[in-house]
Amino acid sequence: MSAAPVRLPVELPAGASEVSGLWSPAASARATVALAHGAGAGMDHPFLAGLADALCADEVSVLRFVFPYVEAGRRMPGPAAHAVATWRGVEAWLGATAPGPWTAVGKSYGGRMASMACAEGVVAPAALVYLGYPLHPPGRPEKPRSEHLPGIAVPQLFVEGENDPFIDPRAQFDEVIASCQDARVHWIASGNHSFEVKGARRPAVEIGAGLAPVVGEFVRGV
Repeated sequence: MSAAPVRLPVELPAGASEVSGLWSPAASARATVALAHGAGAGMDHPFLAGLADALCADEVSVLRFVFPYVEAGRRMPGPAAHAVATWRGVEAWLGATAPGPWTAVGKSYGGRMASMACAEGVVAPAALVYLGYPLHPPGRPEKPRSEHLPGIAVPQLFVEGENDPFIDPRAQFDEVIASCQDARVHWIASGNHSFEVKGARRPAVEIGAGLAPVVGEFVRGV
């Protein structure tokens, strides 16, 4: 499915900038999402492409975009403030192009940055969807990234693999979910952080597309 290249203005601390995006408007849109990539991949990753195409076919318009560090050709994420500012730019672009409620969806790092932007009052999505929330670095549960989550009032959907090392131990993750105002979890049986299942190898594009029914149902409901 084709997606139109777009440019999104972003006001960074150092001044005005732009990042690249891909806009996939659904023919009969019933919802709109902004879809952010994880720390190690850009918006063209097959996982995101598969998810975006399947959502668009299911009456959900999708804006994919990159964070400034990817735009600049760097591999490591820049300051969190840059990502938060990018989410602000995304909301402004959607407000001009597809006015109405929208949902922030992000793979790992991208979802966490959306949650920070929402918690800080920088953006006001109708809901948040996390595709593998990185609660802590693998093996470092003493470094949680959850302090801001209970302050988020909009619905939050955590799509999580049961074998994701970023949310192990499970009891810690369960406590975080219980502390949120409106949060639910959709578990991917035996899935890892990329939703791959050992012994059931599938292309990333297929894995992404397979999550579209879960994400689509949630965003249309809010």
